[in-house]
Order: sequence, then C-alpha cells, then structure tokens
Amino acid sequence: MSVPLLEMRNIDTYYGAVQVQFGVTLRVETGEIVCLLGGNASGKSTTMKVILGLVKPRTGEVLFDGREISGMPTPKIIRLGIGSVPEARRIFPQMTVRENLLMGAYQRNDQTAIAEDYERTLGFFPRLKERLSQRGGVLSGGEQQMLAFGRALMSRPRLICMDEPTMGLSPAFVDKVLEIIQLINQQGITVFMVEQNANLALQIAHRGYVLQNGRIVLEGPAQQLLDSSEVQDAYLGGQAEQNI
Repeated sequence: MSVPLLEMRNIDTYYGAVQVQFGVTLRVETGEIVCLLGGNASGKSTTMKVILGLVKPRTGEVLFDGREISGMPTPKIIRLGIGSVPEARRIFPQMTVRENLLMGAYQRNDQTAIAEDYERTLGFFPRLKERLSQRGGVLSGGEQQMLAFGRALMSRPRLICMDEPTMGLSPAFVDKVLEIIQLINQQGITVFMVEQNANLALQIAHRGYVLQNGRIVLEGPAQQLLDSSEVQDAYLGGQAEQNI
C-alpha cells in the first residue's frame, strides 16, 4: 500500500483549555482532490493551520509523504512542497500582481525554473497577465483569489491546501475557481480543500470528510457523500443555508 501524500493521525488540538479537535484522522493520496466539509466553528480552519504548522496539536501526528511535520516551522513545511491558499486570500494589497506572484517563490533560488513557473502560472490566469503592474488591492475578489492560487503555484508545490476557496465570490467566479482547481489537479498537483459549500466541493473532489464539532463524522468517495442522507440534510438542504 502506498504512503499517503498527507496524513493526520489522531490529532487533538486545544486553544488554551478548550479542546477544538478530537482524534482527527484523515489522508490525502497523491493526485487526489480531497475536501473537508463542515459548518462554522467545526474545526475546518484549525485543521488547515495544524497542517501548515501555524497551530501545534496537543497529541497526534501530521505526516507529509511519510515524514512527520508536526511541530516544524511553517517556512520549512512550505519548502517540503506544501502550498497554501489561505482563507480570505490574504494577498499583499500594496504590491503589484507581479510582486505578489514572485513572493510565492521567495524561498527558491532556481531562477530559470522560477521564470518557467511564472510563465506557466500566467498561462493559467490570463486575466492576471493583463494586470501585472496593478496593485493587488485593486483587483476584484475573484481576481484576488486567482492571484492567491498563482502565488501558491509559484512555490512549485506537490500539495496545495485551500481554505474556503469559493468564499465571498460571485457565482461566475465560483465556477471559474472550481475549473482552475480541477486544472491544477490535472497538472499533477494534489489538492486538499476546506469548504463550507458541500455541493460545489463534492462535485470536483475525489473523496471527502465531514467535520462536526471537531470530530470526523463521515468520510468516503465524493459521490457517496453527495448521495448520503446525512450530508443532504445537514449541508445540501434548507438547513444548510442556516447553518453554513
């Protein structure tokens, strides 16, 4: 059996005295799109922060390609091949589009490869190519999300972690973002995405997990979760609009 590209084993995480994750266990195989679903305060973003080394779990392990990364500083985790598209994009608003993209490669010194990746990234996002000299802060929300994707690609990751990639976007841009995620995946990059919109995420994912109150309560192939009455009731029906 192959080693998962990303694995979390029995993660317990606390903020002070408050436990927010309870035995979280999941895996992402090379080449997959895996989504982590859940409502507000379910522990989704904490999961992302644990993977990226921004929050240290009390117990459990995080492994990348079989190597434990729990407790490593975030820059070292990124150097190993994990890219990040954070919640709310968090681009550098005063920097130009070009400068934002190149920030994704700040830990690299392979200038020829950086130049190749820069051109390849602009090929993914022709709209950004038209705005290279504009400041990131003047872009629309959808364009800023594309910029966040491009910045992550510039680190030449094997895995990209995306936190709520469709949040706050217009329906037209949501569709475009989902297309881009699939295109990135087709280029050989594994994707782990945290998402509230279960219907959208499961349409493009291979597998999914459902997190509730800090615990994984469901997991399985994307279509199986789409067909699940529990997921239908909690995330795809009228109740979802109130809870998510």
